[in-house]
Amino acid sequence: MIVLITGAAQGLGLELVREAAVRGHRVIAGVRRMEGAEALRQLQNEYPGAIRIAPLDVSDERAIAAARASVEAEEGRVDAIVNNAGILLARDEAIETLDFGDMEKSMATNLYGPMRIVKHFLPLMLGSDSPCIMNISSEAGCFSGAYGGDYPYAVSKAALNFFTAQLRSKLSPEGYAVYAIHPGWIRTTMGGEAAPGDPRQVARSLMALAEREVEPDREAWMIDHQGAAMPF
Repeated sequence: MIVLITGAAQGLGLELVREAAVRGHRVIAGVRRMEGAEALRQLQNEYPGAIRIAPLDVSDERAIAAARASVEAEEGRVDAIVNNAGILLARDEAIETLDFGDMEKSMATNLYGPMRIVKHFLPLMLGSDSPCIMNISSEAGCFSGAYGGDYPYAVSKAALNFFTAQLRSKLSPEGYAVYAIHPGWIRTTMGGEAAPGDPRQVARSLMALAEREVEPDREAWMIDHQGAAMPF
């Protein structure tokens, strides 16, 4: 399986790269910039030939188009896309003082980023026997979990959830697995050290979903990392 993972330099993205390589898959590890990708380079050395690091800023459509052309030339196809890249801005900002620059940046990365990736890489999935698209989202973007805060993050993830539902409606009849996934509160730069969740364990669960070793309920598209349906 050839797996494209965005936001692969750290946190959950890095653990997803590790788990995919452990399972014997080819990985295209997308990073916004090469500086700061030392841990990813170390993984690349540990699994020679398995991991390809690609400059892939999800807010830059030209960079995405260039990456797609390179992947098409060298790999020919993609079997799974994990839209993991995301940002969390204005964490404690009240709506009365919210800077809409933070809203725009959040939408550009958390929503438009996955949309751009799918736009350019979906054609490369046509040759896959079991194509899968996973959008790393959050319960913060579910109507059932709405709360008064994290406006840029929550609104962008709510929109990502809706985009996922649209993709599922279009692609599931063609054999695609399409999910918006709440990974839980995990120990990453975004989640912080106090988080209870282990990103390595979450990565294992997500790769089991990508491999269809775990199959959620047929109607489920907003799920937790173990494949259980979540209320939207």
